[in-house]
Amino acid sequence: MVKIHCEGYTIIAVVFIGLFIFNSVLYWLMASHRSLFWIFPILSVVFLSVVIWFFRNPVRPLNPDPARIYAPADGKVVIIEKVYEPEYFKDERLQVSIFMSPLNVHVNRYPVSGEIVFYKYHPGDYLVAWHPKSSTLNERTTVVIETEGGRQVLVRQIAGAVARRIVCYSKVGGLAVQGQDLGFIKFGSRVDLFLPLDTPINVEIGQKVEGNITVISQN
Repeated sequence: MVKIHCEGYTIIAVVFIGLFIFNSVLYWLMASHRSLFWIFPILSVVFLSVVIWFFRNPVRPLNPDPARIYAPADGKVVIIEKVYEPEYFKDERLQVSIFMSPLNVHVNRYPVSGEIVFYKYHPGDYLVAWHPKSSTLNERTTVVIETEGGRQVLVRQIAGAVARRIVCYSKVGGLAVQGQDLGFIKFGSRVDLFLPLDTPINVEIGQKVEGNITVISQN
């Protein structure tokens, strides 16, 4: 089952109204060329369908499992490496990065359940998402979730060259529920996970993953 994400309601409505007005005016202007006019409504329906498809939100229910860390986004794993995380942990962590193309589902989901202990939004640049410096220079949000077992997982949404808006629903002190919506990145980008160094990783570079389905780690 696929729903439309709430972030798309306004945009879809604006596009629909705009196309309706455009085609209505065109119908009047092309009174003497009605046989050619019907190309535009057909193209308009195709365009509207693409916009609706972009905001799809597949229903992927799961039972929260504290032993698992699920993929927070659909896309391809592009980074698995030990790095220094300078914003929150200020020490070495295991980074797992998922690149979201414009064709992927753009919903981001909580990979674990727990309390949200840190949140920060950073305005920034729009380098391509796979650029090494995009995680520190691009527009981004940082969310840290502390599980019941005391493990802290950092999730970072990063805008790319095409993405121009990051939406994040997290608030410090709030509750993250594994599998529920964390936010939305419009037109694709990247989502990073920063995990303890001893975290076992179940995915590999180049692997395609799906939010709420692919298990990144399981203890």
